[in-house]
Amino acid sequence: MPQPSTDFGEELRKRRLEAGLSLTALSGAVHYSKAQLSKVERGLKAPSRDLARLCDAVLGADGALIALIPTVPAGTPARPARGEVNEEDWIMQLSPDGTNRFQPMGRRDAMGAGVASLMTWRSDAGSRISPATGVGMLEASRSLFTHYRRLGQTVEPGLLLPVLIAQTHTLRELSSDAGTGTRRELLALGSRYAEYVGWLVQETGDERGALWWTQRAVDLAAAGGDRALAGYALVRRALVTLYRDDAEQTVALARRAQSGTLPPRIRGLAAQREAQGHALAGDLKACLSALDRARELLARQESSSDEPVIGTMHLPDSVGMVTGWCLVDLGRPREATEELNRQLAQVGQDAVRTQVRYGVRRALAYATSGEIDHACALTAPLLDGVAAVRSATVTIDLRRLARVLARYSDHPSVRQLGPRLGTLSRLSTS
Repeated sequence: MPQPSTDFGEELRKRRLEAGLSLTALSGAVHYSKAQLSKVERGLKAPSRDLARLCDAVLGADGALIALIPTVPAGTPARPARGEVNEEDWIMQLSPDGTNRFQPMGRRDAMGAGVASLMTWRSDAGSRISPATGVGMLEASRSLFTHYRRLGQTVEPGLLLPVLIAQTHTLRELSSDAGTGTRRELLALGSRYAEYVGWLVQETGDERGALWWTQRAVDLAAAGGDRALAGYALVRRALVTLYRDDAEQTVALARRAQSGTLPPRIRGLAAQREAQGHALAGDLKACLSALDRARELLARQESSSDEPVIGTMHLPDSVGMVTGWCLVDLGRPREATEELNRQLAQVGQDAVRTQVRYGVRRALAYATSGEIDHACALTAPLLDGVAAVRSATVTIDLRRLARVLARYSDHPSVRQLGPRLGTLSRLSTS
C-alpha cells in the first residue's frame, strides 16, 4: 500500500501555489476532493499513483511528482530462465475436472522421478519426414495458429494452453526429422507458437511462466537460424515491467530492442513499449517522440512472409491505440477518451479480448475525468467479456477503475455496477 509522503505533499503544495491554484481549483481539475488533497499535502494521506499522474499533468511537473511515488518492488525479476530446448522434457497433466498443469523438467530429473515409466511414443529416431509431409504440416499448423489466435480473443487462456503447448512440442519434434529447409520453417513456426503461449500464460497472471515460454520461443527461433526474435523477447519482458509500473526498466528493455539490425516491425513495437514506459514516468515529450518513431517504423513495408505477424493482429492502428493508452498514464484522461473512442470504433466485435482491454481503459479515462455515469455505462457491457477471457492484465486496469468509482460510492450508477465490478476485479485468473 502507498505510504503517506511528506516530500510529495510539500512538492505538490509548492507547485500548486506557483501555478496560482487554490485547493478548490486543483480539486476540480483532478476530480479528487478538497479534503483528500489537503491531507495529501500535509502528509497525512498517501497519494495514489493515479492522483500523482493527474496532479503532475495539471501542474506541468513533467514527471517530477510521479517520481516521488515509490515503485513497489517486484519479487520476480523480468528475466527469462535460459536453457537448451533439446535438453528437457515437457510434462503436462490434464485433469478431468478441468485443472491443467504444465511443468518443464530436465531429462535427468524426469528419469529420477520415474517419469520415463509413463506411456511414451514418438517417431523412430532415424526417420525423415518427406518434403510433402513437411509442407503439409506447415500449412496446417499456420492455419491452426491463425484460428487459435482468433479463438484466444473470446475464451480464457486455460482452454487454449494445452493444445498450444502440444502443438509447439509437435513442431519441435518434427523439426528433428526434417530436411534443412523444412526444419527451419518448423522451428520458426514453433517459436511463434511458444511466444503466443508466453503471452497467454502472462494473461493467467504467471509472470515467471510467461518469461520461461518467451525464452523457449527465442531458443526455437535461434535453432532455426532466426536471431531477431530475441529482440522481440525484450519487448515482451518490457510488458511485464510495464504492468509492474516500473517505468525505468520498461524504457531500458524497449530501447535495447530497437537495434538497427532488427526488423522494422520489432523496432516499431519496441518504440511503442518505450512510449508506454515514458508515459508511466510522466514524460510527455519522450512519449510522443517514441510514438512518432513507432509509427514511422511500423509503416515500413517488409518482405512478404508466410509466418504469422509478430504482435497483435487485432488493432487496425496500433500506434493510435497505444497513444490513447499512454494519455491515461500521462494524466490526460479527456484526451485519452477522444483517442480511444476513435480507435475502438475500428476494432471488430469478435475481438473480445482487445475490446475488453482497451474498453476498460477507456472507461477508466472517463471515470478519472469525472464522467461517472458514462464510465459506468461503458463498463457494464464489458463485464461479460471480462468474465469470459479472464485476463490478469485487464484485471489490473479493472481494479484501477474500481478504486476510482469507489470514491463515488453513493452515485446510483456506481451502486448498480459495484457488486459485479468488485467481484470481477478480485477474480483470480490462475
